[in-house]
Amino acid sequence: MPYGAWMYIRGCYGGWLLDRRDDRVTPSYGSTEGGEALAVSTMTAEVAYATRPLGDQSAVAGLPHWYAIWTNSHCEQLVCDQLQAKGFDPFLPRLSVWSRRGGVRRVISVPMFPGYLFLSHPSMDKASYVELSKTRGLTKVLGDGWDRAAVVPDRDIEGIQKVVKAQVPVSPHPYLRSGQRVRILAGPLADVEGILVRMKPTKGVVALSVDLVQQSIAVEVDCTLVTPV
Repeated sequence: MPYGAWMYIRGCYGGWLLDRRDDRVTPSYGSTEGGEALAVSTMTAEVAYATRPLGDQSAVAGLPHWYAIWTNSHCEQLVCDQLQAKGFDPFLPRLSVWSRRGGVRRVISVPMFPGYLFLSHPSMDKASYVELSKTRGLTKVLGDGWDRAAVVPDRDIEGIQKVVKAQVPVSPHPYLRSGQRVRILAGPLADVEGILVRMKPTKGVVALSVDLVQQSIAVEVDCTLVTPV
């Protein structure tokens, strides 16, 4: 492999795999270094950088929209760091999951939506789009160019922000687009909407999806505290 290509790959991995300020390697979901299978436990969520407060509505004139940033594999943190250094407002939610390396089981931090992060920014202009495109490890801003960049609905991001803030157990889930949509009525996730995946006598699992990136996460809720929408 050419030296330049090796340095680029090393830079991407350095951004994600070494973001915890140590030299451990973060395996991908459901696997470990060397290919050993490993079940992922439900852990809590965290965030790389804070963004604008909950409750802001980008539909109001003058307030930012949310955009989805697609990155090269394992480059989420690298891209996030560069965007923040450039003065942008990135949002990279993360999960804490169990993994095993060298026979040692430990908790590691991984992106909540592999391959993606989100950006709070006023309506996209050409200058911002060009500056974003210069970011190492960034594949593209989702959409059809600077004048037709796709916008992520506020409710999708606000639901994720509430999950992160509440530090409730959360896990990756196969992408869901249709099903029984419900709203959580009380507790730290009050007003969050998602798709009810299954019911138990006292608990339910609600999937929160970001349709633009076709990925979902799941949280457990009290079945008595949800209502159909």
